[in-house]
Formats: sequence, structure tokens, C-alpha cells
Amino acid sequence: MTFKVGIIGGTGLEDTEFFKNVKQVKVDTPFGPPSDDLLEGEINGVPCVLISRHGKKHNIAPSRVNFRANLWALMKQGAKVILATAASGSLKEDHTPGTLVFLDSFIDRTFKREVTFHDGVSGHPQGVCHMPAHPAYNEKLRQVLIKCAEELGFKHSKTGTAVCIEGPRYSSFAESAIWRSWNADIVNMTVCPEVYLAKELGIPYASVALITDYDCWREGELVSVELVTKRMNENAHKAKDLFSLAVKKLAAIDWTDEICECKKTARAGVMVDSDVVIDHLENY
Repeated sequence: MTFKVGIIGGTGLEDTEFFKNVKQVKVDTPFGPPSDDLLEGEINGVPCVLISRHGKKHNIAPSRVNFRANLWALMKQGAKVILATAASGSLKEDHTPGTLVFLDSFIDRTFKREVTFHDGVSGHPQGVCHMPAHPAYNEKLRQVLIKCAEELGFKHSKTGTAVCIEGPRYSSFAESAIWRSWNADIVNMTVCPEVYLAKELGIPYASVALITDYDCWREGELVSVELVTKRMNENAHKAKDLFSLAVKKLAAIDWTDEICECKKTARAGVMVDSDVVIDHLENY
């Protein structure tokens, strides 16, 4: 099995100078075009394929991101595991701007997005998918990322629950208070449906939230585009350093059994006639 890491770059990770031997690849999917052309290349000698979630020019709003096409394109190009970044607002005092939060669960408050590959449309995967959402993220991947953050000396949280809102507006004060009352750690606009679509494909997936602000609950600091952009520019190097180290560690691990289990879990979640073959879950 040729090992290749898929990377979904969020806000602040559109700059790809840490990629080597880069070539641009246009990929078609049954779900329409992905956010942009994919970039194939290497990080520390490890084959990687990257897509910018919002497009290289950051011109796609969260509600308009074609999450299904993005993930399908990464799978089509051979990604065996997927790492993602997510610029996020902190809901806790100790998750200061610049902190990395390794997500382990989510609360989905989105309402305008395509949330499954199994939608009954001709040419799409057959059946109805009831995918378990716990564990939300691949634990083996998470632990590798956490170890990398420790080695790099980055302030981080080993766990975190994300509230994913529809956007594109930020939270109201009342909403932010609700998210905090739920004991959530961060608020973000792109965690969902990406995390559970990756589970439907049976691809190990992990996401790191990069804290840029305190949403609007903290006195004296209100979230804004200017603030988020400034903080991401200041801290994007952390994601690049983290992923550069992580891909080396990931490439040294045999992922065969883990991927097999993820595919089995995904296949078990699909209600369909037993003679139906779902290629991406059974022939890999």
C-alpha cells in the first residue's frame, strides 16, 4: 500500500511553501468540483496531497464549501489518512489565541450542507448510511499529532469539543453563552460535515483547531475578520511545523489494520442489499 497523507488546509494555510516537488492536479468527482485544484507533492519526503478548503484565494464561504467533493477528491488521489486545520474561536479562558486544540468531539449546528455521500442520487454510493459519530476523530492519528505538539513545545489541549455553526456570521453574545454552557471548547464553521463525511469514506481523519480569538463572550475582545486573519498569519507556522513533523511519524507506521477497521465500520453503517458492492469501502 502506497502511503499518502491528505491535508485539508483551512484559513491561513493557503500558503504551501512547505510543500516540495509540487504539481497541480484537477480532479473530477461525482459530487461536483472540489474547492480548488489539488496540490500533489512531498513534505519531508512523504507523499502528500493538499486541498485548500476555501480555495487558494479564500473565496468560498463555509456554507458553500463542497465538503463531499473535497474528501472524495483526496480519496481518489490516494490519501490514506487525512489531517485538517480549522481556525477557531475559544470558548474557554485557558484556550488562549495560538493554542492548538486536538478535537475529539463535535456539536453540529449547521443546517444548509450536504451531510452524506449516500443521498439516493444515481451515480452516488448506494444505500442509507447511519454512521456512528463516536469516536468522532481517529484516535491513532490524534495521538500522533499530540506527540508532535509536545515535541515542538506548542501550547495545546489534548481534547476539545467543537461547536460548528453555519456561518458566515460569527456568534451572537447569547449564542456564545449557550456554547459555553454546553462546556464546548471551540466554535468553528467548517468542522461539520467534514469529520463525519471522512468517516463515511472509512478514512482515518484528525483535525487541529488553531485558536484565533475568544468569539464574543470575553469582555474587551470581539471576533472580527481582521483579528482572525492577523492571528492566523501569526500562528500558521505552527500548523506547518506540526504537519511537517507528523507526516514523518505517520509514514513510519503501518496503517493497514487501522484503515481496514475504518472501512469495516463505514461499511457496517450502510443499510443496503447484501449483494451491493460499495467500491471505496470494499476494494481498497
